[in-house]
Amino acid sequence: MPKAIFGFSKWFFLLFTLFLGRATVAAEVPSMDADAYNHRGIDYYNKGQYDQAVADYTKALEIKPKYAEAYNNRGLAYYKQGQYDQAIADYTKALAIKPSDAEVYNNRGVVYGVTRQYDQAISDFSRALEINPKYAEAYNNRAVIYWRKGQHDLVISDFNRALEINPKYAEAYNNRAYAYYYLKDYGRAWADLHMAEKLGAKIDTGFLKILREASGREE
Repeated sequence: MPKAIFGFSKWFFLLFTLFLGRATVAAEVPSMDADAYNHRGIDYYNKGQYDQAVADYTKALEIKPKYAEAYNNRGLAYYKQGQYDQAIADYTKALAIKPSDAEVYNNRGVVYGVTRQYDQAISDFSRALEINPKYAEAYNNRAVIYWRKGQHDLVISDFNRALEINPKYAEAYNNRAYAYYYLKDYGRAWADLHMAEKLGAKIDTGFLKILREASGREE
């Protein structure tokens, strides 16, 4: 799944998780109907060729105007290009067609978070969780926004819930480690950082340095 890093402070980088519409992509598209354009757009997206992806998603939508997945996918490509208004517009169109899609609420929440529209972001993540209470990524993402809003009492509980649902969620361990650090709970910060690393997360060396200095520990 594609992921986008959201900066919290100089050292505090929390990970949002976005979702691309699922599809099996063939190397060659035999017939260019709406699905074929959408599938080829996913292929371009996965290669980082976002202009081409947008062009193909747009073609898909010209053929099939009520194609919720293509709107979501084009929204992701716009997000990668930093075209946040266009991304929000496409997610909103996708939800008008398919209002019960938790992943699209999550994706729109990410863009609201990046653009500092925090109340809208929390609303979208919460709606995603109403639709799918087992949505670990939405808990992780909502925790990021709660921290940005200074609602620190809600942050750890959302990270905890994400990890109860997915005990192998490396990014959530990494994120919770930062939260524990800022709350001066260095023992738990170290434990989460070790778990995140064990699960394959890349540990920021700058954060590791300041955690060592703050805790007086070399681990």
